[in-house]
Amino acid sequence: MMSQRSKHELLEAIWPRYLKANRAQKAQILNEFVAATGYHRKYAIRLLKHGPRPKGHKRTGRRKVYQGEVVQVLEQIWEICGRICSKRLKPFLAEIVEVLERHQEIKLTAETKALLLSMSRATIDRCLRGARFEKRRGFSTTKPGTLLKSAIIVRKWGEWDDARPGFVEMDLVAHCGESTDGVYVNTLTATDISTGWTECFALPNKTQAAVSQAIRELRQRLPFPLLGIDSDNGSEFINNTLFRYCLAEQITFTRSRPYHKNDQAHVEQKNWSVVRHLVGYDRWETQEECDLLASIYADLRLYVNFFQPVLKLIGKVQVDGKTIKQYDQAKSPYRRVLASGQVALPAKARLTNQYIHLNPAELRRQIDRKLARLWKIVR
Repeated sequence: MMSQRSKHELLEAIWPRYLKANRAQKAQILNEFVAATGYHRKYAIRLLKHGPRPKGHKRTGRRKVYQGEVVQVLEQIWEICGRICSKRLKPFLAEIVEVLERHQEIKLTAETKALLLSMSRATIDRCLRGARFEKRRGFSTTKPGTLLKSAIIVRKWGEWDDARPGFVEMDLVAHCGESTDGVYVNTLTATDISTGWTECFALPNKTQAAVSQAIRELRQRLPFPLLGIDSDNGSEFINNTLFRYCLAEQITFTRSRPYHKNDQAHVEQKNWSVVRHLVGYDRWETQEECDLLASIYADLRLYVNFFQPVLKLIGKVQVDGKTIKQYDQAKSPYRRVLASGQVALPAKARLTNQYIHLNPAELRRQIDRKLARLWKIVR
């Protein structure tokens, strides 16, 4: 590979000869120049037509503004926030900067802070261009429960009133690795439709008793009353134990249509962005692994609900046969709970007091340390 200086010297040497050459000679000179420098043919033609830039020539165009420290800080914040997209990160930047400064995780000059907060979504994408990866898909382990299907109402996508917190979608994520044989750890994911508040529970198996116990714990963790649950058609949900419990506690119990995953779009999205994105697709079977996963979820619930902004679909528009989705401004589930008029003031006060003492960077480090222990067990 030639250095830039060598390429410049070669251009200076052959440029006068190129201008005086006939058509056939120009083609030969161009071929040799492209082969020597590796330039694109069109770019090489432009150079040979106009010649080398005179000494002292400055490039035209806009001066690069976002570089150096501001990009480094943006990357640090992006990592702490779990590498979220710019649509979610941009509205959350001012809040997360304030939180990280309060806990002395970052120290910014006034100029750097002003540049950081003035970034557009497109600029954030340009500065963070890079790490994108794909994960393999997991297995479906849903086995239909048929005995109570007629007694449990089918809910289609969007049929619940999502203006009131307390109606949640739930699903199981199987940590079965490459095979669904035997007993393995599962994750119960529950997502509130109105606020996006998400809770995860590590279950040693997918029995009726384990799922029912997780739902009892869910009621204790939610900052608002549990009003309704919507599940798929698996026998771990469609069973007499859970059905009678919901009747006794006056909890609305509905199910999705078979083979219609979009009926549970909220929780299906969290299965990837919260569970799979964090812990992957390995197989876990032991009680030690289940307990460690539960410990990870104890930190993860705080990290996700207080410091992970989410977008909420507010409408769809048909334009030239295409469906264009419209979203509101990204907010964390915590902020959505505070903005809700359906949540009691004491609950909001408890959340606010908890929020003030939380350090998202430390939560992220704790989660990563526990994940390292989990991978060590698996390997």
